[in-house]
Amino acid sequence: MSVTQMPQPRTPNSDHDQTVTSRADHNRIIHARNEGMSLDLEWLDLARANYSALQRRCKTIGTRRSVKKHWQAAWLLKALTCIDLTTLNSDDTPGRVRRLCAKARNPVRRDLLEALGMGEHDIHTGAVCVYHEMVETAVKALEGSGIPVAAVSTGFPHGLSPFPQRVAEIKASVAAGAGEIDIVITRHHVLNGNWQALYDEMSAYREACGEARVKAILGTGELATMRNVAKASLVCMMAGADFIKTSTGKEKVNATLPFTLIMVRMIREYEERTGFKVGYKPAGGISTAKDALNYQFLMNEELGHEWLQPDLFRFGASSLLADIERQLEHFVTGRYSAFNRHPAG
Repeated sequence: MSVTQMPQPRTPNSDHDQTVTSRADHNRIIHARNEGMSLDLEWLDLARANYSALQRRCKTIGTRRSVKKHWQAAWLLKALTCIDLTTLNSDDTPGRVRRLCAKARNPVRRDLLEALGMGEHDIHTGAVCVYHEMVETAVKALEGSGIPVAAVSTGFPHGLSPFPQRVAEIKASVAAGAGEIDIVITRHHVLNGNWQALYDEMSAYREACGEARVKAILGTGELATMRNVAKASLVCMMAGADFIKTSTGKEKVNATLPFTLIMVRMIREYEERTGFKVGYKPAGGISTAKDALNYQFLMNEELGHEWLQPDLFRFGASSLLADIERQLEHFVTGRYSAFNRHPAG
């Protein structure tokens, strides 16, 4: 049975047999942008996070749920359309970025797609993420593909450059053609409980982005408590963030399922109160197909089908794509290939 012939993939052990689309044509469902709201300190005071309960919930994700064969292939095809294919190295070159963009356009070998029954579908990654210096190169390489360029900004990864410089960096990347901006919040605003300062900072970043969508990187591993993660998530959404994102990928602790769970529950609460859908992006340390499946299962169960689409869910990753392609090749051929057969760029 080919991927195109099969029904929608499911998580066999989920309580309500929730489904996720098997389509991998990457048609985008663009929701209205988050317009934000006034800072509500009373709402923040109500934010709670039970770390033990979060851990218990997350331990069930990989143990009670399993997808195999064509179901797994469909989930993994969906996962790769949600990848922000990333290179954020000091030795990045225009040539490397162009190769990465070529991979973003064609993330899976054509022979594998044809074997999966997906040869006629336009499958590509969610975005390509680079430093500002490489934005113009990436925009030119992706011209006509519909793949946006995401630029990390605001003194990435630490976010401690002078504030006017951070705002100017956003504007420069937007002018260069970036359609998405990944900003870094000032962590000490969170650690000091200075929520007004964080709100004002995020609002300024949102305004500087103009039409470009803004992803707020919280640096969850450096925020000390889960309650701080919950509050920072809410403040960034109140200030107009289109996505909230765990990490820069440069911290000692990056994306984890417990961080994801508390953040997506804040997203759900924000939608219930305001009607605006905010996206989620885990980043850092997500390198295997099994990891990707666990994050997808959690998103599907906590937020529903809409949050499995690239306009509301992204993986920040550089090596994840290679393992997904290996798993797809194993499904087609029954054999695992070496990683060097699936270069990212």
